[in-house]
Amino acid sequence: MIKNKMVISVKKQVYLAFTYFIIAAFFGVVLRLFHAIDLPINYKFIVHTHSHIALLGWVYLILTTLLYHVYLSNQSISKKHRNLFLFTQITLIGMLVTFPFQGYALFSIIFSTLFLIASYLFTWFFITHVSVSTKASYSYKIIKSALVYLVISSIGPWALGAIMTMLGPLSIWYRLAIYFYLHFLYNGWMILALVGLFFYILENKKITINKKTFTSFYRLINAGVILSFFLSILWIEPSLLYNGLGGFGALIQLIAIVFLICELRSNDQSILNIFTDFQKMILKTVFGLLVLKMLLQLITALPYFAMLAVNYLDFTIGYLHLTFLGIISLSIFFFLDYFQILKVTKGPYFLYITSFAITELLIFYKGFASWQKISIIENYYSALAFFSALILISIVLILVLRKKA
Repeated sequence: MIKNKMVISVKKQVYLAFTYFIIAAFFGVVLRLFHAIDLPINYKFIVHTHSHIALLGWVYLILTTLLYHVYLSNQSISKKHRNLFLFTQITLIGMLVTFPFQGYALFSIIFSTLFLIASYLFTWFFITHVSVSTKASYSYKIIKSALVYLVISSIGPWALGAIMTMLGPLSIWYRLAIYFYLHFLYNGWMILALVGLFFYILENKKITINKKTFTSFYRLINAGVILSFFLSILWIEPSLLYNGLGGFGALIQLIAIVFLICELRSNDQSILNIFTDFQKMILKTVFGLLVLKMLLQLITALPYFAMLAVNYLDFTIGYLHLTFLGIISLSIFFFLDYFQILKVTKGPYFLYITSFAITELLIFYKGFASWQKISIIENYYSALAFFSALILISIVLILVLRKKA
């Protein structure tokens, strides 16, 4: 590592990302308490703050830090990365101090726009500085696709300005732009970046996946990302053609993941030697949740279930939390532990996953109760706030009680 005061260590970057995660979780608890007690806040503004800090402060920051650590940290480009990192922090802090007080307005939009520019700069920085030999690897090919989806997702926010001016926020195009952004952000950028990092480990440990198998997986997963976007437009009740396209996209994504799992199981003995028992447990949980996510996507291709997700928001919230708090965050814990950047202790981890599972059950339970027109249990919102607070506490404990790597 380069010994320089100007260098921001990878561990410090990770600790800062965890700080954003803690802040996002805190706002999540506030949102839960809003339904249990009177709070002098604008609920919608806090939703915006919670989502932006969770997606961009926690997930984006940790993924870009991991990519830099794995692929670029040995190169003499630390000053460039430091400047880009600091610029990104300005945009994140700007969003953090503007969204709670004004929601989407002039200053929060300015900082959000600057963040998009920062993401473009990182994409250019990463692709430019990765070595020629690395660019021949399967893992890089997947991560490059992830970065392309990151850039593509930004079309949504850019379109919002024109839509607001010409059509207004009540236009269907306003929601479509937001859904376009979210879909390619988490299904494209985030999940594929995590898959790419996993392939990096396999390649680094000389676990071979033949070219034909990889090509099939790569084509299926990318086609699935693109086609499954049509699931995000079913709320406008378009032609059944779009249900078919979205459903086909969900199906081939599911096939790609199952295909990968089967390939890994064929190398089972090699895989066993790479990871600790704790890491294997996290990995199995992630793959299980990923299959569940794909199945839920597939079900919503059916018109009846598509409208359930539209009419009962709890189903959508549960699905998004399954993706972000489950698949993505657990994968991040796995990589941090594997690369020995932050060694995760079992106690806080089990508190996190238990609290996450209970909140998921509560959220889906409320969706089911609304659907079936039955009353929810007494003190439901207090219970949901309590277990959301346990998620917050577990995140703090994961950071504070980390093992020395």
